[in-house]
Amino acid sequence: MTQEITEEQLRHLREDLLDSMDEEFELELDDRLLDGQSAGPGDAQNRMTYFRELLRLQSELVMLQDWVVKTGHRMVILFEGRDAAGKGGVIKRITQRLNPRVCRVAALPAPNDREKTQWYFQRYISHLPAAGEIVLFDRSWYNRAGVEKVMGFCNDSEYEEFFRSVPEFEKMLVRSGIQLVKYWFSITDDEQHARFLGRIHDPLKQWKLSPMDLESRRRWEDYTHAKEIMIERTHIPEAPWWVVQAVDKKKARLNCIDHLLSQVPYHEVAHTQVELPGRVRNPDYIRHPVPAEMIVPEKY
Repeated sequence: MTQEITEEQLRHLREDLLDSMDEEFELELDDRLLDGQSAGPGDAQNRMTYFRELLRLQSELVMLQDWVVKTGHRMVILFEGRDAAGKGGVIKRITQRLNPRVCRVAALPAPNDREKTQWYFQRYISHLPAAGEIVLFDRSWYNRAGVEKVMGFCNDSEYEEFFRSVPEFEKMLVRSGIQLVKYWFSITDDEQHARFLGRIHDPLKQWKLSPMDLESRRRWEDYTHAKEIMIERTHIPEAPWWVVQAVDKKKARLNCIDHLLSQVPYHEVAHTQVELPGRVRNPDYIRHPVPAEMIVPEKY
């Protein structure tokens, strides 16, 4: 039996939808206004197209999530690219509407002294998904092929051993039933320079800049060479690389999510109709007032 929705309940549903759009708008403000970009001709229409497509893709991601849970699918998605390439922005939009118990992000810090003595892949293994889970790696084991190589954090022997091991490691993951998708976010030299300047002059983004990030600007060509070698030696049929053109942040987000969805044979999962039970009311129940000193001041 279908439950009737009152006008008041319908109003709340509309407000929830607007709140969801506002949440995305807040992220968009962070990307555009704080970077000093101004609205140009057709900007409002472009933003509406972007929001509409993003919400549509996010609804598909929810459908994908339901299918993953239903089928016990296991999925790992790697996000690699230069500093300020927009990996974090895409990850935010993917996870924004999803259940964090199903879809989680692994962003590992630099290895500690104990981890440095482990097998290189060991600390990543504990983050791999169980049945019905998706794990997004915000940088991954490919640190060895990029940052560690360029900055001298690994020696030549460790570097070569990585390239011998990683194809076999990824083939093992795929054979075990884990779907592995690898993205490289590509931006130009000028675009990274502009984004770094935006972070330097924006107090809300300065935390994103580390000494390592600043050094990466000086070593742009070294990182380019390392990236070319990495893709050449680890682009395997079982786990190919996919390159996302990321100079335009909005297009990169939409293109990446759309492509990700195309990699999974998901479909809509049937759900049993949810019936909201009536609340049990006890005539003897008396609600105690909250002490005034415990209430958060309503400044807004």
